[in-house]
Amino acid sequence: MNVIASDPKRRALGKGLDSLLPRAHAPAAAAPAESEGGRPREIPLDQIDPNPFQTRSQIDEAQLAELAASISANGVVQPILVRPLLNGRFQLIAGERRWRASQSAGKPTIPAILRQVSDEQAMEITIVENLQRADLNPMEQARAFDRLSREFHMTQEQMAVRTGKVRATVSNFLRLLRLPQGVQSRVESGELSFGHARALLAFEHAEDIEKAAQRINSLSLSVRQTESYVQGLLHPERSAKKEPKPAPPVDPNVKEVQEQLQRALGLKVHIEDHNGRGKVIIEYAKLEDFDTLLEQLAGK
Repeated sequence: MNVIASDPKRRALGKGLDSLLPRAHAPAAAAPAESEGGRPREIPLDQIDPNPFQTRSQIDEAQLAELAASISANGVVQPILVRPLLNGRFQLIAGERRWRASQSAGKPTIPAILRQVSDEQAMEITIVENLQRADLNPMEQARAFDRLSREFHMTQEQMAVRTGKVRATVSNFLRLLRLPQGVQSRVESGELSFGHARALLAFEHAEDIEKAAQRINSLSLSVRQTESYVQGLLHPERSAKKEPKPAPPVDPNVKEVQEQLQRALGLKVHIEDHNGRGKVIIEYAKLEDFDTLLEQLAGK
């Protein structure tokens, strides 16, 4: 969209991935002339093998169904990336959701760009491509950064440059791997957010983190409440030694309107009402959701 194309920060996100894509031509038997120079070609879906280096562990089935419906109506807008194999087949490098959604949509072929890369290059491209997307959960991102560090010996600064993120963000994600496995699972499932997890890292011992995580989850504490709760446990002398209280109950009428907005917009909506005055907060997980919201509000 126009807003995306004009934003220099957005354009910078693709630099890391593009720098990993060698422009060497594939062998003539596996890559016909129309695929050279980066031009896409239509490849039968049943000739493409899945990516063995995929770092994504969860794919939202509802979002996949939406993408399949879009592909049925409009086709695949952005080609996937594959590499030719010696047996005449192709292996997926980037674009797993588009590949899966095209299968669900019953498409016989998919536009693809061929690249001649080694196993190591394919793995690195996959990890970087995933990290440049907004729909990975925090633990998937943390493990992806860890793989870049361990298997490709990248520094945090190098990882930041490759993925278009700041170094502090890379460091914060890597720190999540210090969490106990049970708490990591809560973060991965969405029970705890990235902000909750960061607050818990203030504890030194795993048992303290696990106990606090259970309390946070049972009371449905916000990130700010969690930070206050953690600091109160670490520094009881500074606090009033009061147990955190769960959020006040939501008025049924406000809750009904909130749910109606969520269904209409397809996004998470929170209404803060105080005797007829308040605010409506609409959350979005990725920039495409924000663009769609703008179009809906503008009546386009």
